[in-house]
Amino acid sequence: MHAITIPEPGGPEALVWDEVPDPVPGEGEVLVEVAAGAVNRADILQRQGRYDPPPGASPYPGLECSGRIAALGPGVSGWSVGDEVCALLSGGGYAEKVAVPVGQLLPVPEGVDLVRAAALPEVTCTVWSNVFMVAHLRPGETLLVHGGSSGIGTMAIQLGKAVGARVAVTAGTKEKLDRCAELGADILINYREQDFVAELKAATDGAGADVILDNMGASYLDRNVRALAVNGRLAIIGMQGGVKGELNIGALLGKRAAISATSLRARPRDEKTAIVAAVREHVWPLIDAGRVRPVVDREIPLPDAATAHRVVEESGHVGKVLLVAP
Repeated sequence: MHAITIPEPGGPEALVWDEVPDPVPGEGEVLVEVAAGAVNRADILQRQGRYDPPPGASPYPGLECSGRIAALGPGVSGWSVGDEVCALLSGGGYAEKVAVPVGQLLPVPEGVDLVRAAALPEVTCTVWSNVFMVAHLRPGETLLVHGGSSGIGTMAIQLGKAVGARVAVTAGTKEKLDRCAELGADILINYREQDFVAELKAATDGAGADVILDNMGASYLDRNVRALAVNGRLAIIGMQGGVKGELNIGALLGKRAAISATSLRARPRDEKTAIVAAVREHVWPLIDAGRVRPVVDREIPLPDAATAHRVVEESGHVGKVLLVAP
């Protein structure tokens, strides 16, 4: 088969379409013939040599894919060759085939075509596990989503609205904020021109956000704490704004607030299985019903992954950038 390899870390040109050995599904795994994958920030970090795959994972980038089951490994039941699926991966999605633990498989939802299904696994699992399983967003609460026009942001808006929350977002252009509004966002904040703490407080009569989903990390830490409501929960899922910040513990105590920080890729298989099962139970019916949908900015041929990485790094897209297998 062919896959995108990274012979040496570097810029987008470091991604090389090359012939590699076929993966072999192990115990409890299936072999998926990939229809499409999607670009995530973690793939860019891996390309740069800053985020190695977990032990035992495929060396090729790609944290999600869609496709058809081509073979069943030992001990697999409940799935058949030819089933159309999408999958959460620890790596290997930038390839023509990938071995996937059965606990990380999801059926392609009703009304979603096979290619666009590749936009779903990483964002649904990230949002559901952080916003709902950890931060316990409830109907009537306010959710603040940083990077509202990103793949994760566009899913967080839809899921927040689906459960009856009020959703605020930050984004860097009017065009991106308009797209967030189309998905249901109630409070639109241009982080380049506005202070999100002040804008959020004004829109919530001084209360703030009950849950904040943050992809920035250090640079937003103090402002996020100030933006939290009493009993608020800050869920950190990224470090685009750095890794070390100063925390005002007094402010946190005063609000009886909580901070969590999680990553998805390095979680043990049983934790990923539990998250995928929760997504199938709670999110898939919303997609089947047309209440939630994947947001895809563009589709790019998988061998041209370098172009897809440039698009994502320039941050001009809304939703997901997909890589379509030849």
